[in-house]
Amino acid sequence: MIGLFWNLLLALAWVGLTGSITAMNLLAGFIFGYIALMVLQKQVPVLKGYSRRIPRLAAFLMYFLKELVKSNLRVAYDIATPVWHMKPGVIAFPLRAETDMEILFVSSVISLTPGTLSLDLSDDRKVLFIHAMFLHDEEQLRNDLRELEHRILKVTR
Repeated sequence: MIGLFWNLLLALAWVGLTGSITAMNLLAGFIFGYIALMVLQKQVPVLKGYSRRIPRLAAFLMYFLKELVKSNLRVAYDIATPVWHMKPGVIAFPLRAETDMEILFVSSVISLTPGTLSLDLSDDRKVLFIHAMFLHDEEQLRNDLRELEHRILKVTR
């Protein structure tokens, strides 16, 4: 998070120095700041690993958008057809996420996806209870959720 803060600060400094407040100029400042922080990360321990996070975040966003479109189409199809294909249920999903930020990110992304909703977290913070609209294959749902969690953890760690 510190690396992102400094990257945004460098992008704003770039915009201020060039005198042009446009989205493209802000993006250029962000890219130049990213390159500068990538060079500095060996000398500044707080920035360690920052250069890998942005590509991982971009890959995660592409994956999430694909999953979001798929789940939207599935829910829309179920609503539009006269026959209901849903089989709702609640599962307990064991978490590999440990910090509050990781757990929040995982549960929020699950809730953002149509057809799934994070319900509760166990007292020991190791199990997330999830309501699924389509629970035909519980093991497949768990595998999909594990993949989602794995990609989120690659971004946050």
